[in-house]
Amino acid sequence: MIKIISTLISPTAGTVLIEGHDVKESPLEVRQLIGIISHETYLYQDLTARENLKFFGKMYGMPKDKLESRIHELTDQVGLKYRLDDRVGTFSRGMKQRLSIARAILHDPKILFLDEPYTGLDQHAAATFDRILSELDVSDKTQVMVSHDIERGLNLADRIIILYEGKIVYQAARSEIKDIEQFRETYEYYVHEV
Repeated sequence: MIKIISTLISPTAGTVLIEGHDVKESPLEVRQLIGIISHETYLYQDLTARENLKFFGKMYGMPKDKLESRIHELTDQVGLKYRLDDRVGTFSRGMKQRLSIARAILHDPKILFLDEPYTGLDQHAAATFDRILSELDVSDKTQVMVSHDIERGLNLADRIIILYEGKIVYQAARSEIKDIEQFRETYEYYVHEV
């Protein structure tokens, strides 16, 4: 689903519109509207943190003066300002994930995709990731998280969807779900029995 919405692959059927732009017909316009945080950081290991962010900022067509100030603002927020000129290959997994958050929101996208962002993070790094996401000003963005971590997903969600074999088999507001056990049973029912 995320690969289709982020224009990495074409849908085999149907249409996906993001702010009125068809993902197949207007991929450049769609990419301007989205940011992706994944277990894959999409960072260049041989470049510094600053060089990575400048590269992605230029790809998004950000004005040079705005880009530089945005880089400083975001690296300060994710706690990497002191490592701005260090090569990303020297960063820990948690530091790379923090830099990938800055990369994903650099151009202030309207939609933020979180695709299994906790994969490979230890407890401390996951808690830091949660804290940074909660402190960043992403409240005005639509956030879509794909996760196999049912408990974490429920804690962060307003709305829950279960996809099975490319189809939505269940959806509900978070307020409709009584507790984690009820949702686990629902998940097992739709994924294993239907």
